[in-house]
Amino acid sequence: MGSLGGQPSPRARDATGQPASIVLPTSGNDRPMTAQRSEGIVIRLRPLGDTSLIVHWLTPEHGRLATVAKGARGPKSVFRGKLDWCFETEFSFRRNPKGDLHSLSEVVVRNTHGSLRRELVSLELIAHAVATLEQVTETETPQPEAHRLFLEFLAFLEIQGPMARAQFAWDLRFLAIQGLQPDPEGLSPEVRALMETLLEANWSELAALEVPQETVRSLRQFLHGFWIHQFGRSPGNRNARR
Repeated sequence: MGSLGGQPSPRARDATGQPASIVLPTSGNDRPMTAQRSEGIVIRLRPLGDTSLIVHWLTPEHGRLATVAKGARGPKSVFRGKLDWCFETEFSFRRNPKGDLHSLSEVVVRNTHGSLRRELVSLELIAHAVATLEQVTETETPQPEAHRLFLEFLAFLEIQGPMARAQFAWDLRFLAIQGLQPDPEGLSPEVRALMETLLEANWSELAALEVPQETVRSLRQFLHGFWIHQFGRSPGNRNARR
């Protein structure tokens, strides 16, 4: 990937294998401020005051991470046009030593996934996936597999459009990554076979699946019950039917 502001590649690692830190210039007796770099996807945005934003990211190295983009809603902001839902970026941030809300420094947009905004049900499916991330994962815990899976999920929706099987595939694969794969015991052979396919098939193969609506309904009900049993509530099932 490219660089941010002429600095080393965001994939650069230090001697311990961790993402490299950058020591920023200081003046007077100020202590040096360090910036870290990452790739990430914007999964939530919240206003802060009149002009700023709280940006929630999904990253490989840091998992879910929150940053403040100061002045981001101002007309002359360096972040103008660079922060929106599902934007895939490279960014740098300075850690807050006293909390988990850090300071956003730079953003380079790599993919806006703009076509997803033309389909409401796709946005609802993405909102479901984000809700599962927030429900299951801890903040600032590495999530390289979940980050990769989320990108695959977005790519499927961009190419194929909204399908219930995309939500099911996300749920089953994400839960498996987290060590929470549902036990299919007691389900019909058809539902069990569908679960196995959704877990193991390439994303490109899922669109061609011929799935009876009764099997879809049964799997939806099973997953809804699993979320409630495991976590006390369901992140919600969306309206895609296929």
